[in-house]
Amino acid sequence: MTPSSSSLPAAADRSAAPPALSDQPLDIPGLLSLAHHPGAGAVVLFSGEVRDSNRGQAVAFLEYEAHIPMAASMIAEILATAKERWSLHTAIAQHRVGRVDIGDTAVVVITASAHRSEAYTANKYIIDRIKHEAPIWKCEHYADGTKEWGNNCNCHAVTGDIHKHIYE
Repeated sequence: MTPSSSSLPAAADRSAAPPALSDQPLDIPGLLSLAHHPGAGAVVLFSGEVRDSNRGQAVAFLEYEAHIPMAASMIAEILATAKERWSLHTAIAQHRVGRVDIGDTAVVVITASAHRSEAYTANKYIIDRIKHEAPIWKCEHYADGTKEWGNNCNCHAVTGDIHKHIYE
């Protein structure tokens, strides 16, 4: 279910958390500006980009759909867990829905902590959980006109096991 623009709140000010899902291009500089904290010695930004090929096929674009309320709630829970577990000053994640073209950003995760180890570890934890748990579905539209729907994670296409992920 792709939302209309009016169904997604805009980030109103620096103190408000950005929406977890957006049907507009992600504002990486704007999101990064929300991450700075006087107690943070490290800010880590992960940007998931749409590439032009996957598993030997030329990709034309991606399309994402999500169960908006459930995905937003799950992402908020993932961020809260990471903040507590790694004593983060900041944890931000935003994922696109709708059409995302080659070279565009599909997902951003930003973490800020006193030290880089925690910021890196928490950032990886957040993106891995979002990709494998949040109700966000990806359709790859190939250059030959075919398409393939799947979960946000397609590790099973490589590992052969829906419960085994490439990073494991």
